[in-house]
Amino acid sequence: MEIQEFRKVYKNLDQLILILLVLVLPIFGMIYLYQSSGTLTWDLPELPLLVGQILSGAGIGLLVAQYLLFRKKVKAVFLTEDLLAKLKIYANATRERYVILFVVALICSVGLLFFGSAIYNFIFAGALFFFSVAKPTPDRIKSLLKLSQEDAEVIRLASRPD
Repeated sequence: MEIQEFRKVYKNLDQLILILLVLVLPIFGMIYLYQSSGTLTWDLPELPLLVGQILSGAGIGLLVAQYLLFRKKVKAVFLTEDLLAKLKIYANATRERYVILFVVALICSVGLLFFGSAIYNFIFAGALFFFSVAKPTPDRIKSLLKLSQEDAEVIRLASRPD
């Protein structure tokens, strides 16, 4: 097995997660600070309460959906014996999961900006929880994919920097 292929899949996934997190944290942080300062006004239009309810519902729905979709897609791993194929299936499922979490964080940012409701802080905290708990590590991959010691060692080696 060529460890470089494994390393490439793992590294690309890790970089995507980092980029998404680096993009969303400052956006939400600035809006949170804007809302909590109380002195700045951007003269934002008043949106109907229904829009706020749709945003919060979409945020919560997507948080649940990303978890369920990830679990469903990872089940395809057990249909193959090839470790690289397993890692690619896992990486694609994880990529989709993090894009959904990114969208949830953006929804929370927009909701907090226009409505200032604390529900968006809680939904964002849920997204951050999944951002950290679901981050791929060799141990998580080993247990989730039920890998043998030999396969787990290949993943561990692939996760190391060049």
